[in-house]
Amino acid sequence: MYLNSLKPAEGSVRNRKRIGRGTGSGRGGTSTRGHKGAKSRSGYSQKSGFEGGQMPLQRRVPKYGFKNINRVEYKAINIDVIQSLAESTNETVFNFDYFRAHGLVQKNDKIKVLGRGEINKAVEIHAHAFSQTATESIEKAGGKTVAI
Repeated sequence: MYLNSLKPAEGSVRNRKRIGRGTGSGRGGTSTRGHKGAKSRSGYSQKSGFEGGQMPLQRRVPKYGFKNINRVEYKAINIDVIQSLAESTNETVFNFDYFRAHGLVQKNDKIKVLGRGEINKAVEIHAHAFSQTATESIEKAGGKTVAI
């Protein structure tokens, strides 16, 4: 086999459609564009979202409110949940891996500890954010808060 004898597979290469080469070609006249209308004209380009004069989707759909693109979503964990975990497992250090192992958060979540409930055990909690009431009740019980 030589490089000069290589050929593409049978049927894989086709001649391109030659448009506007006279009526004898079968594709002369309107050159496959049909009769009249904007699409038959030269220089035609359609605006994105144009629906032929019908009210376009971006104008039909109601829009209201404000979405802050910089918003940070936290997974909330309350103090009463940590208290029940501390009682059942006798753990004193709660970090991301511990919460993940117990199914409270997922891999890419950020944790915020909230102040619902009471804690009466000195624990060390590692989280991305703490509410003010949570920090006060954890430190009042002799615990420690560590921001990740």
